[in-house]
Parts: sequence; structure tokens; C-alpha cells
Amino acid sequence: MSGTTLIILSAFVVYLLMMVVIGAVYMKKTINSEDYFLGGRGLNGWVAALSAQASDMSGWLLMGLPGAIYAMGTGQIWIAVGLFLGTVFNWVCISGRLRRYTIEANNSLTIPAYFENRFRDKKRILLLVSSIVIVIFFLVYTASALAAGGKLFNTVFGIDYHVALAIGAGVILCYTFMGGFMAVCVTDFIQGTLMLIGLLVVPIVAYIMLPGNLNDLLTQSGAVGGAASFLNPLQNGDRPYTFIEIFSQLAWGLGYCGMPHILTRFMAVKSTKELKKSRVIAIVWDILSLGAACCIGVIGRAYLLPVLLGEEGAASTESVFIEMINKLFTSDLALPFIGGLFLCGILAAIMSTADSQLLVTASAVSEDLYHKFVNKDADSKKILRIGRITVIAVAILAFTIAWDPNSSIMGLVSNAWAGLGSAFGPIVLLSLFWRRTNLAGAIAGIVSGGLTVIIWDYIPFIGGQTLGTVTGLYSLAVGFLLSVIMIVVFSLATAAPSKEITDEFDRVAAMK
Repeated sequence: MSGTTLIILSAFVVYLLMMVVIGAVYMKKTINSEDYFLGGRGLNGWVAALSAQASDMSGWLLMGLPGAIYAMGTGQIWIAVGLFLGTVFNWVCISGRLRRYTIEANNSLTIPAYFENRFRDKKRILLLVSSIVIVIFFLVYTASALAAGGKLFNTVFGIDYHVALAIGAGVILCYTFMGGFMAVCVTDFIQGTLMLIGLLVVPIVAYIMLPGNLNDLLTQSGAVGGAASFLNPLQNGDRPYTFIEIFSQLAWGLGYCGMPHILTRFMAVKSTKELKKSRVIAIVWDILSLGAACCIGVIGRAYLLPVLLGEEGAASTESVFIEMINKLFTSDLALPFIGGLFLCGILAAIMSTADSQLLVTASAVSEDLYHKFVNKDADSKKILRIGRITVIAVAILAFTIAWDPNSSIMGLVSNAWAGLGSAFGPIVLLSLFWRRTNLAGAIAGIVSGGLTVIIWDYIPFIGGQTLGTVTGLYSLAVGFLLSVIMIVVFSLATAAPSKEITDEFDRVAAMK
């Protein structure tokens, strides 16, 4: 390795060791399953906000989104717009009531447990179905994060993709296994801060160092349709966007209502006052980070010339942020350690999502499946041990799914986001705000939402193509709508909720 590469590597080593130390510190403070899965509901406002947003955005924010804009132009920003609107709605409308309701509903520690307690599901059908949905789609989601980590190490250090995949998975597994929820949240807080600094600094410095006019450089880069088309948010490459395409990208925002790894942050905040603080911090973070990620895609297209990513012999377009950091801080500015820290921001984005997903999946298996179906008499220490074993098992399975180096980060995230958003988003929303929602409606909503995404994205119905490919409509939009319809229809067609359930709903609604 060259001297520059060794300096960058030293920044990575320092960063990774710090994450492991945090895991070790919180391992001593993790006594029971509530500590491991929800941190004893003790998160402060800053940690809750940044851990929620960092675990939300993942490697998609620093690799997938800038890569899509680099390749196709600013028309790809509609996903960012949809995600921002979804973030605002989630923090303003969902967070407070969900926190209150999960406490009122028998102090629910997980989203599946909340569903069971909310609807008094004595047969535990909801618990079983929702836990299975979490395990299936979080496996794919975690695989996307591990794939992003493999591509990062492969691009920066030239390490074989599969070796890089193992390194990233090993570190994430280490601190998640040891420290649980609080270790994940504290590391996510650090990671969210690092991500934001890198996102803001890199495009600003690169823009200052452009060798000419941005429009002229974009034209020279061979942008599809020319600079004017590339910078037009209503253009999809060299043609105008259709309504379905824009609607599908905006529909990404619907997924927020059903993301267990984000919703658990709302449940864990220690007070309403801290939750209000978190709301402001999270929304500001989202505006800055999404805007900066879009700028990276545009500025990177001009700054990296004469290199054109995605062509034979060059890195993929999803590596635009990595390539900008490499060029800026190892050649133009010759500050490799600083560049290494910014590259750690990408690793931070990856790790902050993967650790949260591992933990939510572990809680679904140990708390919701093992404790409720296999060993009802298990104490909290036994559940904690099963949770840690599950973390290892899920990491291994996700590692296997991510083994293909050609797997698309954007594609994996898209499928998992749609599945979770369609299965859980509508029932979370209606369980909090529609008094008439009942058990039959909840079961129908979760099953129909999850199955719709699987059918829409994976089963080739028309000439060997899936419905998603033929229509161009994002499965989340279809699954979410169908799930809402099924919840309403089944709730109205079956017996109304008991007085015990409606009284609890009224108490939560009346709380301030």
C-alpha cells in the first residue's frame, strides 16, 4: 500500500475501534432485554434524532442517491423530496402518539408487540405475521448495507469485495452483539454527525475547485440530453418525466410510517420534551443531508472529469462520493487523513443502518417469536442471550445475500423499503388515528401489503416481466394503498373493537 492509502486506512482503524469500544462500554450497562432492545426508554433528544435519521438513510444517501443523479440528472431528486415529506410527517404526526401508545399498551418493546397489545390479539397471529415480515425484508435491507460496505472498501483500498464484505459485517456485528440498542444509538449519533459534515464539506470544496463553468463541464461530460436536461428536475435523462415516474419516486415517503428501526427511536425517547427537540433536529438534518447528497451527484459529474463513472474500466456511478473524496483529499488538497475521515462518513451511513436492522430483527425473533411461542417462561437474561445469537445468524444470512458484487444498493433498498412500508405503514397509521381499526383489519393489512410487494416486484406475470417493470409504478404505492383498503374493509365487515380497546385509544388520544 502507498503512504496515502495507509493514512486513510489509519483513519478507518481509529473510527472502527471507537465503535467497538462503545459497544463494550454499553455491554456492561445492558442487563435485561428491555435495555438491549429499547435502551430503557432513556434516549435524549439529540441521540434520538440523529440515530433515527442515520439509521434511516444508510449507504443509499451517500452512494445510491448521488449515483442516480450522477447518471441520470436532477430528475432523480423526487425520491429525496418524497423522503423529506415522509420524515416530516413521521416526526410531526406519528412519533408522539406512538411513544404514548406503546407505553399505554402494556409497555410494548417492539412494533409486533405493540400490534398484539393494541388489538388484544390473544392468539398472537399479528405477532407471528409481523415478525416474519420483519425477518424477510430486513434480511434484504441488511444485505444492502453490507453490500455498500463491501463496495466502499473495494473502491478505496482495492481489497477483494468478499473480504471487504466480511470486514464490514464483522465490525457491525461486534458492537451490536455487545451493546444492543444504546450502543447502536450512540454510535448512530456519531455516525449521523460524521455523515452530515462529509455531505456538506465535500460538494462545497469540489465546487470551489471546479476548473471551469459548471454548465460547460456538464456538457463536456456527455450528460444525457445536455446540461439543461441534466439540471431539469422534470427530465428523466433525455425525455420528460411521466406522472407515474414522479409519483413512484414521491411514494418512497410512504415507507416511513412502517420502518421498525425508525419507529423504535420514537418509542425509546425519555420524555415528550426531548421528543419535541428531536423533531426539529431530525428535520433540519434531513434538509441539509438530502440537499447535499443531490449536489454531490451534480457537482461530481463535472469535478471528476475526464473520468466518467460507470464506463468500462471506471468505478460504478454509486461510487461518485468516494471518488470525489479520493481526488479532493489525496491529490488536489493532499490531506489523506481528512479524506479518510470523510470516507468513514460513508462507512458510518452503512453501519448506522445495518446495526439498527440487525437489532430489530433480533428483537422480532427473540422477544416476539422465541419468548411468546417457544419458551413463554424465559427470563429477560435468556431472551437477551437468544437476541445476541439471532444477531449473529441474521448477519450471516445477510452476508450471503450480499455476496454478489454486482448487486445494486438502490435495488436492494428499494425492495426492502417497499415491503416494510406496505406491510406496516398503513396499520401503524390507522392503529394510532382510527378508533374503529380492529384485529381482523390489522391482519389483513399486514398480509396484503407484504404480499403485494412480493408479487409486484418478484413474480414475472407479463411476458417474463414483473408488474413493476411493465407499469413503472413503485410497489410501495400499490402495496400501501391496497393495505389501507383491506384494513378499512375488514375492520368494518367484522365486529367493532371492545370497550377496553376503545377506552385505551381515547386515553392516548387525550394525552398531551
